[in-house]
Amino acid sequence: MKEYLIVSGRDIHLLYPHYKVWGFGIPLYLFIGGLAAGLLIFSTYFYLRGKTDKMRASVFVSSIVVPIIIILGLAFLILDLHHKPYFWQLLTHIRFQSPMSWGAWTLTIVTFLSILWPLTFIDEMIEYFRERNRQKWLSVFQWIRDLLYEKAQWLGKIVDFFKKYRKPFAIITMAFSIVLGIYTGILLSTMNARPLWNTPILGLLFLTSGLSTAAALNMWISDDHEEKHLFSKIDIYLVAIEMYLIFQMFFNMVQGPEIQVRTAQLFFGGEFTAIFWVLFVGLGLVLPWLLEILDMMKFKVPYAVPAFLILYGGLVFRVIMVIAGEVSAFLPVPTILH
Repeated sequence: MKEYLIVSGRDIHLLYPHYKVWGFGIPLYLFIGGLAAGLLIFSTYFYLRGKTDKMRASVFVSSIVVPIIIILGLAFLILDLHHKPYFWQLLTHIRFQSPMSWGAWTLTIVTFLSILWPLTFIDEMIEYFRERNRQKWLSVFQWIRDLLYEKAQWLGKIVDFFKKYRKPFAIITMAFSIVLGIYTGILLSTMNARPLWNTPILGLLFLTSGLSTAAALNMWISDDHEEKHLFSKIDIYLVAIEMYLIFQMFFNMVQGPEIQVRTAQLFFGGEFTAIFWVLFVGLGLVLPWLLEILDMMKFKVPYAVPAFLILYGGLVFRVIMVIAGEVSAFLPVPTILH
């Protein structure tokens, strides 16, 4: 017979309050935030490089998606809040010591930037959809242009101002997008009570994952073969970096204190082993990575297949990180009394 010395009530099964505080809306919010940040980073980067004519889908077509998905992500975030009617109070003041406050303001600024950025390309979008005979999209953007320059001319003047100073506008938008991409990981890493999240690698890992999902979406929606090929090549490097960062994260854990080792065991023989290594790493990283390499070797691989798998992997990764992070905790090890 063995006796256990319990030094914390948290170690008693079902006594500690339920740890699954966040619902599915939070992983969706983190996924959408990273995807939106990545899309804006690519859009502004290729514009600043003077490649708008060659990279039209990624510079201004995919940027149409950004404000839509950001608003959707905000909806998921608000629905997860306990006091939903008071979410606006985050924007009435700034708490410099609060990551939530920084994140709320960053996301708000990026939302306005993401709306203005594609509007500065309204004429190019109309021409783009006219060339491709996309009548529905053409009519939508012609209506938007009429709204800006005929019915609400003051809005048109605002858009013209940002169009005139589009280069500094692009730099500012890129900077805030990078902050947003990193913030999706920093939001978790600042929570010291959860050892899985408590790593400085998480911000860079989430930014890399967001860029990878954005590259996959651009590769999917573009109708230009060279643009698709370029994003496939970019994604090969991004996935390789992401796999290295994951390796480094676990390497630091197994070389760290006991609580970090116990956290790593959740993924090496623990309850998250199969879902992480098979559903995320296998199907969401390695398989699309190999398919993209085959494409580089002139094998015919439909771009939609690796693109879908990368997007799927980005979402699964955030779901696993949120759930596993809530499971991990600084719980004392029971002392066995013989």
